[in-house]
Amino acid sequence: MSKTVFHAAGTRGHANHGWLNAHHSFSFAQYYDPSRIHFGVLRVLNDDIVRGGTGFGKHPHDNMEIISVVLDGEIGHKDSMGHEERIRVNEVQVMSAGTGIEHSEYNHLKDKDLNLLQIWIFPKRKDVEPRYDQRAFDPADRENRLQLQVSPIDSSDEGLKIHQDAWIYRARVEAGKSLTHTLHQPGNGVYAFVIDGSLTIEGQELNKRDAVGISETGEVAITANSNSDLLLIEVPMTL
Repeated sequence: MSKTVFHAAGTRGHANHGWLNAHHSFSFAQYYDPSRIHFGVLRVLNDDIVRGGTGFGKHPHDNMEIISVVLDGEIGHKDSMGHEERIRVNEVQVMSAGTGIEHSEYNHLKDKDLNLLQIWIFPKRKDVEPRYDQRAFDPADRENRLQLQVSPIDSSDEGLKIHQDAWIYRARVEAGKSLTHTLHQPGNGVYAFVIDGSLTIEGQELNKRDAVGISETGEVAITANSNSDLLLIEVPMTL
């Protein structure tokens, strides 16, 4: 029998700093809920809106796998590894912070807000050499299918690589269509986050920005109630 935890969009942590309007699926910064610290090795899922012409100043990270998914607008990235990049809609960025990095993120479009999802995953190896990668993913390749965007560095699977046995997918599912996700290994769980639309996942109805965590299962059934955009994160459930 699978275990599920439902996180309604309206129960997320929320902080509006003016330049940054942030929603937190898990405890972060000033938001703390002891029942929502992490889901397995998934530590952070932040849904950030960054006002045009503003951004995050230089700050450090270490021993964390950091994934950014741009939903609207674009973000400028600069880091201590020498990368200076722009990440746009349909692009995904990964960073293995490892022994330590510093970076800044800035919305250079003064007349347009940026919306991005930032995901933090605990690594399975500490103090690795920091690394960076980004890639554009064709939205046509996720129509009614799970498009693999992130996968383990020691696997032959497609996608950007991270130091954890975790897989991240995105799918656009038409109303009435169904998908099934088979988990890669025992002991993993799935955290499904609805970017837009309405889906039923393992009997739980989810609407825009709702999420459900499912563990102790071998597969997950997904049905779209309306045209929907889904982020699916498979992670080990033990730290």
